[in-house]
Amino acid sequence: MPNDLSRPQGPADAAAAGAAGLHRIVVVGGGAGGLELATRLGDTLGRRGKAVVTLVDRSRSHLWKPLLHEVAAGSLDVDDHELDYLAQAHWHHFTYRYGDLVGLDRARKLALLGPTFDEDGRQITPERVEPYDTLVIAVGSTTNDFGTPGVRDHAIPLETTEQARRFNRRLVNACIRAHTQPEPIRPGQLHVAIIGAGATGTELAAELHRATRSLVAYGLDRIDAERDIRITLIEAAPRILPALPERLSEAATKLLEGLGVVVLAGTRVSAVTAQGVELADGRRLDSELVVWSAGVKGPAVLARLDGLELARMHQLAVLPTLQTTQDPDIFAIGDCAACPGPGPGGFLPPRAQAAHQQASHVLRQIRRRLKGEAPEPFKYRDFGSLVSLGHYSTVGSLMGVLVGKSLMVEGYFARLMYRSLYKMHQRALHGVPKTALASLGRLLSQRTEPRVKLH
Repeated sequence: MPNDLSRPQGPADAAAAGAAGLHRIVVVGGGAGGLELATRLGDTLGRRGKAVVTLVDRSRSHLWKPLLHEVAAGSLDVDDHELDYLAQAHWHHFTYRYGDLVGLDRARKLALLGPTFDEDGRQITPERVEPYDTLVIAVGSTTNDFGTPGVRDHAIPLETTEQARRFNRRLVNACIRAHTQPEPIRPGQLHVAIIGAGATGTELAAELHRATRSLVAYGLDRIDAERDIRITLIEAAPRILPALPERLSEAATKLLEGLGVVVLAGTRVSAVTAQGVELADGRRLDSELVVWSAGVKGPAVLARLDGLELARMHQLAVLPTLQTTQDPDIFAIGDCAACPGPGPGGFLPPRAQAAHQQASHVLRQIRRRLKGEAPEPFKYRDFGSLVSLGHYSTVGSLMGVLVGKSLMVEGYFARLMYRSLYKMHQRALHGVPKTALASLGRLLSQRTEPRVKLH
């Protein structure tokens, strides 16, 4: 049946599209890869009436995931960067369905969507099905707590915009509480423990250092930032940023420690409690706030997709073409796919550049399918890694650029390169003119707004 939260493209719904002989493409997941793919499919095949393109997501809006640590720290206003799926669908010739994938009927080529509810428990959309000829699963990943006790109850992951906003609200509330309470600030009251020193955890540590000091500067003079606020970054591997070159890890560690961030590498967490973090060596770190960014895995729904094969970390197993091993009509991209990497026996890391390249690859393969041509294998090109340490610095390495080998970059140039990744994502969604205008508008608005979110 037609859905109020959709923009019909050509026929009124997917069933009518199938009857009319149009190819039905359904993309499930509106993250970096999924939304780029749906937008580009809509601008090409949808606009020309060659296919009906549908995007399914359980959220109403999109935010580039690498920005979540800035939302958590309060240094980025979500309203300036969120993109409404309904508006994007209207502008780019595809349909948006608000819903949550709960299963598949591969024999009948149906994506099964569960009902959605508002905060009061009232149903918004009912259970329904979305017919497809080609399905692309891009549902991302979820936090892997490795069975650590207390993580679900006492730690905050950074998977969604709402989780990042929740952390920021708790951070601001903790500072205001400490400023207004009659008794002295107790040990650990304004401490933050970040578990997992990959890119997200490391970037959050640097961003929080600056954000908390900016927050205190807005009149919270009973708090001594250097004395009362402590940020601890905990990593089980021997060094932070374990997936990146060692020299990047060393540069980031040196900068963080220079800021006063406590870096505990080679340290395992045994439990998270209401009071803080318990370490495997018996130590306890009192912390008001705990962030868990120690690992990712595929969402639970991937095990309910009508027999699709799962690989490591609960991800979908895919062929070199990015088609799933059990069904050539279903592709998987992004963090939910166990995509073979360039090295023997390796897999691609969960990076935005991988999702961007996979979206471009699947776009080409769908065009080939419509022409009756055989699919091509996906070829990943590693352009290097960049880690933003907030206002203080950016470090990274560029692969095969100019010199034909890895080139370490740092400082202002690296920061420009880091920002260019986001601009590349925006250009894929909006085009160059709109991206340029939006960037100019944000630059001007920053002159009249606080450096951090205060509510």
